[in-house]
Amino acid sequence: MIIGVPKEIKAQEDRVSMSPAGVDACVRAGHSVIIESGAGNGSGFTDDEYMRAGATILRSAKEVFEKAEMIVKVKEPLPAEYGMLREDQIVFTYFHLAPDPVLTKAMIDSKIIGIAYETVQLPNGALPLLMPMSEIAGRMAVQVGAFLLERTNNGRGVLLGGVSGVEKGKVVIIGGGNVGVSAAKIALGMGAQVTVLDISVQRLAYLDDIFNSRIQTLMSNLYNIEAAVKEADLVVGAVLVTGSKTPKLVKEYMVEQMKPGAVLVDVAIDQGGSIETMDRCTTHEEPYFIKHGVVHYSVANMPGAVSRTSTFALTNATLPYVLKLANMGAVEAMKSDPALLKGLNIFKGKLTYQGVAEAQGLEYTPAEEAIAE
Repeated sequence: MIIGVPKEIKAQEDRVSMSPAGVDACVRAGHSVIIESGAGNGSGFTDDEYMRAGATILRSAKEVFEKAEMIVKVKEPLPAEYGMLREDQIVFTYFHLAPDPVLTKAMIDSKIIGIAYETVQLPNGALPLLMPMSEIAGRMAVQVGAFLLERTNNGRGVLLGGVSGVEKGKVVIIGGGNVGVSAAKIALGMGAQVTVLDISVQRLAYLDDIFNSRIQTLMSNLYNIEAAVKEADLVVGAVLVTGSKTPKLVKEYMVEQMKPGAVLVDVAIDQGGSIETMDRCTTHEEPYFIKHGVVHYSVANMPGAVSRTSTFALTNATLPYVLKLANMGAVEAMKSDPALLKGLNIFKGKLTYQGVAEAQGLEYTPAEEAIAE
């Protein structure tokens, strides 16, 4: 199979979907890999490195899309790329369709086979292709939040770890999944007071155990969220509903009650966000805005800022699935692997992910039915 890797064109997105090691593995498996010139520059990979690994370098994205049977990306196709997609072409990337009706319609109209990293799901519920980026985003959320709390960034002027004789900063993390655990690790490492809210008693018990009771755990409900957010210096939105639009758990009235200069970081913004006042996505170039006196950070591609680390982590996770799709073809690969089948969002003009259909009021075709026809 011909596997194509175009350069990412989303603002300040320096990740690339495949490292030279990934190219080498695909070539050794008998496939061809074509890469747009400069695609790896932002992650520190040169065209020469890719060529030594066996890739062919092409001058433009148009050439890559024209020749590739499978496109492997990092972020969702943007409008400039819609017209380059071909019917029956496999597109393997993060789609995050639920909050974006325009993108969803374009992908349906293109009649591609769209497999979303974020909905590939193992029988135990784990999301193996979302996990590495969730871990990075969770760690970054506290790192970014600590920086924005500095007075020069319109923050409260609070040091999360405090110093002797001075109160530590208060970090509230809403969601106890991979993002929340990663955020809690960094916040604790910085010496902050950490509270994690989740809807599962079992998950909270697990968190209390792994953190040796060093964090405060609370059931996630509006009453507890309001009380915790009101006292927080930094709030991290770490909520995920797989493939679906994120519920707005932090209401605007809660934000209005927060301390001036407190910071909100919404890691779930690419799925619509869990904070009501996060009414737009920002970029790494202009990462935050102020509303009700509170600093809002809503960058939709946080791991893109640490592109080299992210590219290695992403390739490690996606490569086995890339090889399976290339070796077997999309339909046979999905029939053989239920986790990969759950990743199918678009199939030749049909919407095959229920969460997206419910979010947008669209017709839904179960993935099993779509690939059986």
